[in-house]
Amino acid sequence: MRTGRAPYAFLAPALVLFAAFLAAPIVYAGYLSLRRVKVSGLGLGAGARTEVWAGLGNYARSLTDPEFVPSVVRVGAYGLIVVPVMLGLALVMALLLDAGRTRVGTFARTSIFLPYAVPAVIASLLWGFLYLPRVSPIVDVLGAVGITAPDALSSSWVLYAVANIAIWGGTGFNMIVLYTALRAIPTDLFEAARIDGASDIQIALRIKVPIIGPSLVMTFLFSLVATLQVFAEPMTLRPLSNTISTTWTPLMKVYRDAFVRNDIYSAAATSVVIAAATFLISYGFLKLVGSRAFSQER
Repeated sequence: MRTGRAPYAFLAPALVLFAAFLAAPIVYAGYLSLRRVKVSGLGLGAGARTEVWAGLGNYARSLTDPEFVPSVVRVGAYGLIVVPVMLGLALVMALLLDAGRTRVGTFARTSIFLPYAVPAVIASLLWGFLYLPRVSPIVDVLGAVGITAPDALSSSWVLYAVANIAIWGGTGFNMIVLYTALRAIPTDLFEAARIDGASDIQIALRIKVPIIGPSLVMTFLFSLVATLQVFAEPMTLRPLSNTISTTWTPLMKVYRDAFVRNDIYSAAATSVVIAAATFLISYGFLKLVGSRAFSQER
């Protein structure tokens, strides 16, 4: 009996923390999304503001908000830039390191991974000053050779400026995940392929990439979720440019509704919509590619 209870004893702290800091807030957000404040008279005095049932009214207001759809479209365009570029760079770097083409493997891995260790807010501040024409050394260097640098925080370039920060910070993490998966492949497969006359590129494309398919799916899923939840980068860059609105992303809209307009009920509804969309997209993606990617593990 004691042996049977031991696993639950070890799991208990994690389960308590999960329930207190993840499950409970999600349930509470769902509760708030179905409530609203009813104001009586001028809204002054005790009992003038009462919380009443709202049904799906907050969801209707959230989905019909004229600023919600543009923010979703903006995040979609952001994801189309970030996810393929970041995973492509991570895969290429992992393959190069695994192929032994660099003799400074430890230094290279650390250098590529290091940007991931920089918090998103600090990274956004650093890149923000590099983007500002008046203080950016990049602008000065390009100007010295006769090249006019574009204004990275203008309306035409700000999407790429935000995407660049995410790519710079996330490539190292994904590279480490893919590189670890590559190192787990038996070297006998590569030796047999070389005996058959396969080149390094053929080995990479026909052996390595298919085998690490599950890791590619996992990194894609993590990147997709991070894309849907983008917040720190545009929020930090916003004081540096007037091209980033308070509703530039859905999460920024949630922040504005909750802490600027003091409408926690609408913010809760939007949060639930974002969480549901994240779950549906992630589940749909896993159903679409999971059976093929994980077939070798069955």
